[in-house]
Amino acid sequence: MHMRTAVVLAAGKGTRMKSRRPKVLHEVAGRPMVHHVLEALAACDVTQPVLVIGHGGDQVQACLGERAVYAWQQEQLGTGHAVMMARPLISEQVQTVMVVCGDTPLLTGATLAALWQCHEEKGAMATVLTALLDNPTGYGRIIRDEMGNVAAIVEEKDASETQKAIREINSGTYCFERAALFSALDEITPANAQGEYYLTDVLAIFRQRGGFVAAHKIDDNQEIVGINSRQQLAEAEAVLQNRLRRKWMDAGVTMIDPASVWLNAQVKIGSDTIIYPNTILEGDTVIGEGCTIGPATRVRDSRIGNHGVVQNSIVLESEVGNDCSVGPFAYLRPGTVLSDEVKVGDFVEIKKSVIGQGSKVPHLSYVGDATVGTGVNIGAGTITCNYDGEKKHSTTIHDGAFIGSNTNLVAPVVIGAGALVGAGSTISKDVPAGALAVERAHLKVKEGYRSGHKQKKSSD
Repeated sequence: MHMRTAVVLAAGKGTRMKSRRPKVLHEVAGRPMVHHVLEALAACDVTQPVLVIGHGGDQVQACLGERAVYAWQQEQLGTGHAVMMARPLISEQVQTVMVVCGDTPLLTGATLAALWQCHEEKGAMATVLTALLDNPTGYGRIIRDEMGNVAAIVEEKDASETQKAIREINSGTYCFERAALFSALDEITPANAQGEYYLTDVLAIFRQRGGFVAAHKIDDNQEIVGINSRQQLAEAEAVLQNRLRRKWMDAGVTMIDPASVWLNAQVKIGSDTIIYPNTILEGDTVIGEGCTIGPATRVRDSRIGNHGVVQNSIVLESEVGNDCSVGPFAYLRPGTVLSDEVKVGDFVEIKKSVIGQGSKVPHLSYVGDATVGTGVNIGAGTITCNYDGEKKHSTTIHDGAFIGSNTNLVAPVVIGAGALVGAGSTISKDVPAGALAVERAHLKVKEGYRSGHKQKKSSD
């Protein structure tokens, strides 16, 4: 196999995005668009390409870290100039250089691999990834010679009316023979309508030197779409979401209304899971097998075990064991860990707490900074009072304890194994194992207190 590398063009400002964020860091399916490009290259065994950065380059570098090496293009003087900036970082041992734009998140590894294979099999100095478009406006046009090879690429602003009628366009993705590429770049000039160094000008130089330029036509035109506006960003999002939904349905996941489900590219879903409408799965989320998720549920950076049910709820940075039930209208905040067979019911909020196997928090409760053992029942309206105005404190409830409804557990406090806390109690001291704790004001009943009060008749 030829030694390969890639140059990713990511220096542009993206003026039409109207954003302070570098264009290539805008997200598609929960990841920066340039990340998708790097993933496609990684599928072709290019693990550390040269990323040409400029506008917002420090942000790009901070985001991607060691996934690339970086070449700075301080002045944006065209695509040819951008590749010149990458030259010092490309070893002379490399034979083939791919050039790809960082704003093309729909390109797949399979397409890039096919382009590489075409280039190396044909022995061309360059191979261009092309597409046939019904509306080619805005793209450079492919001019072919009598042999069917690429004679030139004419940019839209430099094209004649006859050339503008050509439907075959340049995708902006290429493979080059390294030595020929950099030798030709030394000869190009900015003598064009844009006053820039066009990378495409090297193709004419190749032909003058007796080389030839091949073309590889893509099957799916959606892949080559570049993102230059918020509208195009939304269109790319729709394409990638459809891909992700098809991927997981093909893997055995049922989606009741696929168009209403949003998935991050990193999400993993087990077979026989059912996703109900208006469900959002974000970040590094893993859903187990045989689960029921949704409707109207958001899960981010969390693990849901096998055979779980999560409905009408929000789960953030949490771990949910096997056979758990969450919701409706529950809120699991970061740091929550539910062991197997835990029930968290309606209008329950849990934060940074561990709930033991088989325990239940059925409804209308807040559990924060707590450790709850196995087989515990926490009655409706229970609150762990974990904040004293300055610091957070922990609550510990040991195995088999029963917490009555409308209880306040004032942390720091420990409830012993098998203890029973009476409903309506405010517990501010530790309760020993097996004990009964009841803390209420003495009931006072004053008979005749409202003897003069006339009760209103109820109306139907």
